[in-house]
Amino acid sequence: MSMIVLKPGMQSSFQDLGRVGYQQLGVPVTGVMDTRAHQLANLLVGNDTDQASLEITLTGPSLEFTEPCCIALTGADLSPTLNGQPLALNRPIVIRAHDTLVFGQRRMGTRAYMAIHGGFKLTQALGSNSTHMRCAIGGWQGRALKRGDRIGFNHPLASQDLQGLAQELWSIKIYLPAALGPSLRARARMVTSEQFIDFTPASQHALTSETFRISPDSERMGYRLQGPEIKLSKPRQMLSEAATFGTIQVPAGGQPIVLMADRQTTGGYPKIGYVASVDLPTLAQMGPGDTFNFEIITLEQAQALDAQRTKAFAALATKLAPVRAHILHHYA
Repeated sequence: MSMIVLKPGMQSSFQDLGRVGYQQLGVPVTGVMDTRAHQLANLLVGNDTDQASLEITLTGPSLEFTEPCCIALTGADLSPTLNGQPLALNRPIVIRAHDTLVFGQRRMGTRAYMAIHGGFKLTQALGSNSTHMRCAIGGWQGRALKRGDRIGFNHPLASQDLQGLAQELWSIKIYLPAALGPSLRARARMVTSEQFIDFTPASQHALTSETFRISPDSERMGYRLQGPEIKLSKPRQMLSEAATFGTIQVPAGGQPIVLMADRQTTGGYPKIGYVASVDLPTLAQMGPGDTFNFEIITLEQAQALDAQRTKAFAALATKLAPVRAHILHHYA
C-alpha cells in the first residue's frame, strides 16, 4: 500500500495542523499554510481534519499508486491529471493500482493539498506529522519529497467494486459554503497591534491605502512585502515577543514581513498588526509577484469571521456524512 514519487515537484511536503505546545522550547509550530484547503481535503475523504495532507507548491509531483485508495485534491488548481485525464478538485476520487497522478500548469493559487482516506504512514515528531525542513523533523524523513520515495498508506481499500464506489461518490452532490470556497479578494483583513500607534500617521494611512507586492524572497517562514515604507515615529528598543501566524513585523528597512506557517517562535521587530486568521488561507494561495491590500477590522469582527468559518466546517462535515459512510463501507 503505497505511492511512488516519480518526480518530486518544486516542494511537496506532509503537513498537518502543526506542532502545538513546544514554542517555549524554541520549536516552531509549522503546519499547513492553507488550513481551509487542508481541512476540506480531509473531510472529503472521510478523515478527521488533523490528519496530515501532502502540501504541493506551484509545480506538483508525479505520483504512481501501487494500491487502490481514495484521495481528494483541494486548494490551488495545478492542472492535475489521472492517467492523462483531467482530475476534478474538491471531490473524493477513487484511485486504482498503477494509476499515475501528474500536475501541470498553474491555473489558480499556489498550494494544492492531497488527502488520502486513513492518512499516510508517517512517523510523528513531538506529536505532529508536519515537516519542518530547517530542523529536518516530521513528515517524511524531515524533508520534501524526492524521486524514488515510496510513501505508505495507513489503511487498504478492500473493495473489489472500485467502479461502483467511484460512481457512488460521483453521484453525491457536494456544495461548498461560501465561507469555505476560494477567495478571489486581493486583500488581507488585519487587526492592529498595541504598537500601531508607534508608527507615523503617514505609515498608518499607507498601510491600508496602498498596494503591497509579495517579494521573490518569500516562503513558508514569511512573506516579505514590497510597497510603501512603513516608519516608526521614533526609534525604540523592544524585547522579543511571541510570534504568531499572521504577525506583521516591520524591520528597520520599513518593508513589512507577514510571518507564515514556519515562523520563528519569537521576534523583536515592531509589529504593526496581525492578519485575521480567516484571511491567512488567501495569503497562502498567493506567491511572489502577487499584490494585495490590507484592510483594518476590529478584533470582534475577526473573531466573528473565524467563528463563521468554524460553523461552516461543522455544517459541511455533517453534509459529507454519506461520503464518509460510502468510503468506510469499502475499506477493510
